[in-house]
Amino acid sequence: MLDTGLPASVAGRRNGDLGATTTLITDLPYGPKAAEVARGAMAVALHGTEADLLDDARLIGSELATNAFASGSPPLVLGVDRRSPTVGGLEVEITVTDGGCSHRTPTFPPAPEEESESGRGLVIVEALADAWSLTTGAHGTRAWCRLTRGDRPSTAST
Repeated sequence: MLDTGLPASVAGRRNGDLGATTTLITDLPYGPKAAEVARGAMAVALHGTEADLLDDARLIGSELATNAFASGSPPLVLGVDRRSPTVGGLEVEITVTDGGCSHRTPTFPPAPEEESESGRGLVIVEALADAWSLTTGAHGTRAWCRLTRGDRPSTAST
């Protein structure tokens, strides 16, 4: 199979009262390009959403992909579920999995050293996401988060 760096799967469906759901699942390269590919996949999965949601999702996807590459092992997989409930608003769930790590990773964001150039990924995820979790193990790691946006009144003048 030829790896083009594009999402491997995008599917849409309706879930009764839950509204429309679109799912994107794609492999990420195991290397420094993982973050870049994750940002691009977010742009595809969240095309047409408000700019601040897309910015937050791209940053979170980038941070989770970077953490998976830095701390985990292949394969790296990104999943994005975009749900539009029938009552309005938008809910986005972002999941990055990897093949696991040999050392235990904290399930809370550690405070990075002030001068450190890295170590802020989970702090960023915690600050931007409405909910998040990290499950680590020798055979697989799963980082997950949810972003929600409610209906916003129109600010356009009539």
